[in-house]
Amino acid sequence: MKKTGILLLVIGVLLAWSVKGVSAQQAGSVASPAAAGVEKPGAEAVPKTLGEPVTRRWIEQRWVLDNVIRSVGMDWDQPRSAYVAGPCGAEASSDMAGIRQRIQKYADASPAFEAAARRREAKAKAAEEAEERVTARENYCIATMFWAAAQWPIDENNEKNRFYNQRKRECYIKYSKLADHRVEEVWIPVEGGKSLPAWFHLPPGYQGGRIPVVISIPGMDSFKEMGVAMYGDRWLNRGIAVLAVDGPGQYESAVLNIYFSMPAWSATGKAAVDWLIKRQEIDPGRIGIYGSSFGSFFATIAAANEPRIRAVAVSATCFEPGFHSIFEEASPTFKMRFMYMSGFTDEGKFDIFRKNMTWEGYVEKIRAPYLCIAGEADELSPLVHTERMIKALQGPKRLVVYQDARHALGGTSVSLGPNPATVVADWVLAALNGKPFPSDRWYVDATGRVTKTPY
Repeated sequence: MKKTGILLLVIGVLLAWSVKGVSAQQAGSVASPAAAGVEKPGAEAVPKTLGEPVTRRWIEQRWVLDNVIRSVGMDWDQPRSAYVAGPCGAEASSDMAGIRQRIQKYADASPAFEAAARRREAKAKAAEEAEERVTARENYCIATMFWAAAQWPIDENNEKNRFYNQRKRECYIKYSKLADHRVEEVWIPVEGGKSLPAWFHLPPGYQGGRIPVVISIPGMDSFKEMGVAMYGDRWLNRGIAVLAVDGPGQYESAVLNIYFSMPAWSATGKAAVDWLIKRQEIDPGRIGIYGSSFGSFFATIAAANEPRIRAVAVSATCFEPGFHSIFEEASPTFKMRFMYMSGFTDEGKFDIFRKNMTWEGYVEKIRAPYLCIAGEADELSPLVHTERMIKALQGPKRLVVYQDARHALGGTSVSLGPNPATVVADWVLAALNGKPFPSDRWYVDATGRVTKTPY
């Protein structure tokens, strides 16, 4: 009861500040683009990151955030412990239990994950020296996830972020040499002489021939290595290859000074497909793309200018034009993170920049089959924006809405209804194989029952 009381008090304070934040944003929206240092609304002149972004809500609410973490734990806004450990299976569960105990405030996150990563990397090296390949494989994969998770709270390209990134990459390279399937290091050329970091996975037991592929796009707080499970992966098990990419602004790309912009993501789909069609393993007529959370927005923009992508699937959607809810009403970490991803340190300049982040003018060009999985009570991107985006699509489309589910897609409708990950994987395989489907809307209620209505 004591914890509940504290949490309710904290939520009340946050809500009061959210209202204040709305007024401040509205008042600031009349500032001229020139005064903010951006050429004009819609311009993509992105300054280089010189340090950590600073936002008003971060300064004002940091103490509140720490109290929330102390009260409810590291999963205060997203089930991070679940999705970091998920690709590793049960082997990582004991480590994660210890990490959850250690993280009592925001500043604890990087040291807690670093300690766990070091321990797992040491186990991996010892197993490798003992020629215990499976044990080494598993520990290198877990170490990778923990090194990457240690990067998450760092919103600048400082020495520590680069060190964590290097350890993550080296552990995954060693994992790739021991994996039960073929994993290749990939660099996808983009404009400006830079390359997007990626990993290419072929299904276990692949013996040749052309197979379908999905381009996997992570979310704002996720990374490409998380996109493919060590065992029992949903894509690989269905005979689908995976190109897991950190796109512009995401994780390793941000470390390499490749920042988010709408033009950069418009070009990403073409760059990925150009790389894929040169591979003899890939059927050029069966290329799909999948994005989760903010990756839903990224994948949609990437697909809009690339007709060779034949199926688009997204889940845990982020489709509010301008993204007010996630940046001004949710955890202040989101805005800090995305400013870093975009190369901004000044909040006023970023607020002008983000007003032009929208699917409008893009989705109307998509003709490929489109699947969207969303929570009815999504707090980061209200469902009304997803509904409006779906209506704008011109090709075959299916929207699956889970009753009462928030952004992270949890609750009884998800537990009792069709599993979202399974729905996505089965649909993508069917769509890439040319199986037709009606344009419709599924509503999954709290009993797991699905009601289908046509669009």
